[in-house]
Amino acid sequence: MPRRLPAAFVRATLVLTTTATLSAAFTGPGHAADQPDGKLTPQVRAVGDYPDPIRAVRLKSLTDSQASLNAQFTDLAKYGRFTDYFSSPDFGDHVALLPTGKVLLFSFERITDNPQQEPAPTQTIGKENAGRAYLWDPSLGTGLNAFKAVPPPVVDLPDGLNEPRPAPIFCAGHAYLPNGMVAVFGGNFGGNNGSGAKFVLVFDPWHEKWLSQQDMSVGRWYPSVVETAQGREVVMSGQSELGWGTPTPVIEQFPVNSAEVPYGKDYTEGNPNEAWTKSDAPFRMDYPHLFSLNDGKIYAFGRDADQQFVFDPKTQARTSLPNRPDGGMREYGSAVAMPNGTKGPNSVMILGGNKDDPSTYLFSGGRWTKGTSRAFGRTMDDTLILPDSTLITLNGSYGIRNYGFGDYNPNSILKYRQVEMRDASGKWTLGPAERLPRGYHSNAVLLPDGRIMVTGDELQELANNPDIKNRAVNGTIEIYEPSYLFKGPRPELTKVPDTPIGYGHYFPVSTTSTGITKAVLVAPITSTHSVDTSQRILELPITNTGRNQLLLKSPETAEDAPPGYYMLFLLDAKGVPSIAKWVQLDPQA
Repeated sequence: MPRRLPAAFVRATLVLTTTATLSAAFTGPGHAADQPDGKLTPQVRAVGDYPDPIRAVRLKSLTDSQASLNAQFTDLAKYGRFTDYFSSPDFGDHVALLPTGKVLLFSFERITDNPQQEPAPTQTIGKENAGRAYLWDPSLGTGLNAFKAVPPPVVDLPDGLNEPRPAPIFCAGHAYLPNGMVAVFGGNFGGNNGSGAKFVLVFDPWHEKWLSQQDMSVGRWYPSVVETAQGREVVMSGQSELGWGTPTPVIEQFPVNSAEVPYGKDYTEGNPNEAWTKSDAPFRMDYPHLFSLNDGKIYAFGRDADQQFVFDPKTQARTSLPNRPDGGMREYGSAVAMPNGTKGPNSVMILGGNKDDPSTYLFSGGRWTKGTSRAFGRTMDDTLILPDSTLITLNGSYGIRNYGFGDYNPNSILKYRQVEMRDASGKWTLGPAERLPRGYHSNAVLLPDGRIMVTGDELQELANNPDIKNRAVNGTIEIYEPSYLFKGPRPELTKVPDTPIGYGHYFPVSTTSTGITKAVLVAPITSTHSVDTSQRILELPITNTGRNQLLLKSPETAEDAPPGYYMLFLLDAKGVPSIAKWVQLDPQA
């Protein structure tokens, strides 16, 4: 029955009436949002249509509440600020920052405009189960002309219908190849509450096209992928082609050991992958957090507390790690490979994934310790490492598809829209709020200019889209400017090597600025479902300074920083970063 929101939350959410909650069959076992039903149940149909006028009212209410809250965060050098908010042709459920400076966004063709229903065609068989992808070029601004469609290859899934459509690569896993290309594994086969496709696709940012590779041996829906020090992608977990409840333990890697990993800007189609033969990954839940740390091993942190492992990609050995001390199962939540000076990361912070637990958990030296807590617990959050080595959490929600007032109710408690920042001492501080609540399928990306791009959460994007009938407008992007952009003039980085850099090598960079105190490499982000396996930061020793020039030293080994493209920032004593330039680490250079 319709109800009025509690008065205490009137300022925090829209005062809207809601309908009955969705059926248990719609939410599924342990996955409130992972069990959509393309053939809607009577309970779901009873939700009815979502009135278009409400979308404009909602967006105004969120805009007003954002402005009201953020008026108290006037010290921009402490809190930063949200600025641009603009339309996108894609939801941005999957994102990847490319070494061209453009951002790849991909998701699915929606099957409903109603934010109280599941818009993804997870349960759909046939041509409606289709993927889409776009490039956003920040240099072209925020209009729709800054976006370019780059649809996935057309495939004919073996679903018995013979209905070719752009590959449904949503719900896939992805990571970077050493040549800056994005390798995507798995996707949505359709039906049975989440069935895995066997796709392997590579997006080539240099020619802006997709390259089809040989299929994996097993389908994967919600897998995780990480690049090793050898430059190969290792794929774990994901529901198989049999559907929900059949997570695959098979580990696969790409390219195969007998093939060279790609470093150049040209790559071919049809390359194979191979399964590991000496161990498997017995995750019960999908999208584990994977990190390649500076001992060259893959640390795999499962959503279940008792499923924490370490894998040696050279021997394929698997070893169990101590249980995560919080117990239970996380509803996603983020994880970060922590800064470690000039060395590669040797510890990981696990945070979020539980609305009732604000704690942070650090895994280091083979054991867990409890870190400084955030202000409150949140699920589906995105935590980034910034160029000054501080952390910031953006996005998050009460539950998977619950923003504080029940499943599939787009009304949200205001606090989940606030950023939270961690300083060098480990203290967390709440900051300004973003426009939209962004929980499930939200993403945050550090851009080369030091700003942060926020996107994703198609339910909120649909609920707050006044132009819903325009099929060219689906999602939104919001920009956050971190506090370091308000602490003084920015250093200038004018030139970096235009050829690959080897490990342990000295290389010059040009600058017109004095007072440079630090140089850092920051890995680009490719993420979905709060999982980003590439994120890391390393300081580079500054060994000599000359007129308008610095001499830097690259990381010692590929274990410290896997081969590929990184953003190079120069920072001054206040922690103000330059605009980054891209450099490529290549062991053959």
